[in-house]
Amino acid sequence: MRTFTKQELDQILDKHKLWLSSNGEEGERADLRCADLRYANLRCADLSYADLRHADLHSADLSYANLSSADLHYANLSSADLHYANLSYANLHYADLNYANLYYADLSYANLKYANLRYANLSCTSLNSADLSSADLNNADLDFSAFPLWCGGLNVHIDDKIATQLLYHLVYNVKLSPHTSKQLKSLCNMKSILKQANKFHRVDECGSIEQIEQINFTDTLLKK
Repeated sequence: MRTFTKQELDQILDKHKLWLSSNGEEGERADLRCADLRYANLRCADLSYADLRHADLHSADLSYANLSSADLHYANLSSADLHYANLSYANLHYADLNYANLYYADLSYANLKYANLRYANLSCTSLNSADLSSADLNNADLDFSAFPLWCGGLNVHIDDKIATQLLYHLVYNVKLSPHTSKQLKSLCNMKSILKQANKFHRVDECGSIEQIEQINFTDTLLKK
């Protein structure tokens, strides 16, 4: 791993800031490949477009940092504080985000293929159009986040908690055409589906499916 003194790191950040503001005509893009940045204080740092491949950012403070379009391929971000960080369009392919705090972070359009997000705090996180294919989300907190349901969500590793949460939201919020509703009539009548959906960990707060205004979801779907 490459090590840097605080002065050296500050110089790299200053040159990177100049590189960004001059559209690459001055300064220098931050090259922090394989950098040892464990426990580093990078709060509010502008590292957009920086090269952080294979960098070790374990337990680093990156809260409010701008990492938009940064290359974090294979980076270690385990236990890092990334709350309110901008990671839109970032390359996090195979990144380790185990136990990372991503509360209110922006991960829209990020490449999270094969990323380790076990036990990560993704509550209120923007995941709009993020590619999570083959990512590991076991025991991650996805409350109030927008889980991608497009092709980028294929082969995601999730636990029973997340599966139940997705099922609950499907039954609760689904808005379908009459044709699709008829196709799902048998599904919505299945007591086992409703029973599983009502295992949602916020069911006491949101209400069980059967109790929500006494709505019969099969009839509701068929009327659409």
